[in-house]
Amino acid sequence: MEQSKLPMIELHLHLDGAIPPETMWALAQEKGVPMPAETLEGFQHWLVETSDCADVNTYLARFELPLQLMQDAPSIARVTKDLMTELSRQGHIYDEIRFAPQLHRREGLMQRQAIEAVLEGRRQALAENPGYDAGILLCAMCIGPETVNMAENLETVRLAKEFLGRGVVGADLAGAEGIVPLQSFHPVFDLAVPATCHAGDSQGPDTVRDALSFGVRRIGHGHHIYDEPSLWEPAIARGVTLEICPTSNIQCHTQPSYREHPATKLLDAGLRLCISTDNMTLAAVSLADEYRHCVEDMGLTPEDLGKMLVFAAEAAFLPEEKKQKLVARVREALS
Repeated sequence: MEQSKLPMIELHLHLDGAIPPETMWALAQEKGVPMPAETLEGFQHWLVETSDCADVNTYLARFELPLQLMQDAPSIARVTKDLMTELSRQGHIYDEIRFAPQLHRREGLMQRQAIEAVLEGRRQALAENPGYDAGILLCAMCIGPETVNMAENLETVRLAKEFLGRGVVGADLAGAEGIVPLQSFHPVFDLAVPATCHAGDSQGPDTVRDALSFGVRRIGHGHHIYDEPSLWEPAIARGVTLEICPTSNIQCHTQPSYREHPATKLLDAGLRLCISTDNMTLAAVSLADEYRHCVEDMGLTPEDLGKMLVFAAEAAFLPEEKKQKLVARVREALS
């Protein structure tokens, strides 16, 4: 199948890192938030210029601007609606969009209210974009020693369980790797909620080992599993899917180049991979761009992309009936 005609599914996409630039610009003008450029065109150029970061922590610091714009319910709903509308326009058929409710409380919102705002934006977007669907992942956060925000993290996961089936499809652990051992966050994964976990990105394969011990069905990034082949068989046996974000890995300098990224070797070894952008706006990359990099720069084939799309559909945190319909839709598009 032609690469340009492939359907698109993105399972690793951060809401605050993917706000359409036009929406960010408009909200900033309305709220009086200073911007790093004098025009929308200049802002879009700034996004591209600053996308290549020295390391993951520098990358994470860039989220401060969008977070300033997402501290009230109407803005959060608007951002969600506009992002999903743009993804549908680009040809996406299903996405899982993640955000951390605890990061949206600066102006008095409770985590529950932030979640409800995202779900309202989702409702509006799906009503206006038939044929498109999206689920929400709620992120617990690693921001320092686990004791700093364990209460907030446990609240996030309990709310994920409460809102499961109402637009929320699961949970995640995001933030900076390596501040404390990943095992310190084990209580976050003790609740019975479908979950993914950031691991094996800025840190080595030990964090992948910890993530596997949590029993997660997906691992965010996870590409450094390549450095520890003994972990491959357990991941394959459990059907774990790695959420690979090639451009983000290169911008954060967790992989040296597209050509040297181990995704192709991991796929050939039998691991399940899918492709995402991580942060479409802050990374200045679309999923179509990622597909192009996969084929032109990483040694993958259009057939490999099709295989990974099926893996993405099969790994979606959806009820079984809806998942099978999504898988069938992908297979039909690939036939």
